[in-house]
Amino acid sequence: MPAIATITINPAVDIFVNVGRVEPTRKLRCSSPKRDPGGGGINVARAAHRLGASVVAIYPTGGVIGKLLHRLVERDGIDSIVTPSHVETRENFTAFEETTGDQYRFVLPGSALHRSEWEACLDKLVTLPEKPKFVVASGSIPPGVPEDFFAQVARVAKKLGAKAVVDTSGPALHAALNEGIALVKPNQNELSELTGTALSTDADRIAACRKLVNDKRTEIIALSLGEDGAMLVTADKVWRAQPMHIEVVSAVGAGDSFLGGLVAALSQGEALDQAFRMAVAAGSAAVMSPGTELCREEVVKRLLREVKVSEIAVT
Repeated sequence: MPAIATITINPAVDIFVNVGRVEPTRKLRCSSPKRDPGGGGINVARAAHRLGASVVAIYPTGGVIGKLLHRLVERDGIDSIVTPSHVETRENFTAFEETTGDQYRFVLPGSALHRSEWEACLDKLVTLPEKPKFVVASGSIPPGVPEDFFAQVARVAKKLGAKAVVDTSGPALHAALNEGIALVKPNQNELSELTGTALSTDADRIAACRKLVNDKRTEIIALSLGEDGAMLVTADKVWRAQPMHIEVVSAVGAGDSFLGGLVAALSQGEALDQAFRMAVAAGSAAVMSPGTELCREEVVKRLLREVKVSEIAVT
């Protein structure tokens, strides 16, 4: 039985290359491309699977790129439930500039889906033969899909008796929170937009998170703060993770690895504070991996011993 089901309504094949220098007009000679399966929920599934969780990934595919995406997900050992799409699955492109160490990320929007196509993903979730503990809806919403799609996913998760986990932004995030979910993973900018407040201190961040919890919009907030670490906030607990001193190689997939580590640990019965430590280790491991590789299990286990998490007393 899969402990985690992920839904990715805007999946992609991620292409990564190295290039000496990015310049206009000139032909840029790149390394051989590396291709990985992508899209928020698929990346969460990849990270959680690597950390020992049982996962099934639900996503639409179309065209030649869609077939490639399915093969890449299966290559990673993840069970897939694929629904057909009339449009070609999108690609994303990331170039690493060797002379500066800068990364250039080109993210395509995805083509519009028909109503029957996005509804098919919901139907696959409803009809899962075995009910998961967690349903993770993550990533962007393509054209043609309603802004409340992730809210609809959360509604189905509740009917299944599963905990709904959401990682998205903008109107889709607002709609999911209005439905009420178990866990949300915003970054600082997304939380600031949600609450309409500047978040310059930990006290500001805690107050913003507590407002969402007190308003019954979510039970848990995993707040990623980039170079400043992370926070985990519930109705009665706050944990603060200090930033880790690591070499940053790539920023791609750090948030997805963080969420994958958190949900993987929770699905295996870990306490919330220990699951938070796993999330921090997984997110940190991802930025140490080149391109779109996400976190590696051996690096996560090594970093786990170095994660510093403290509980903050809040009145």
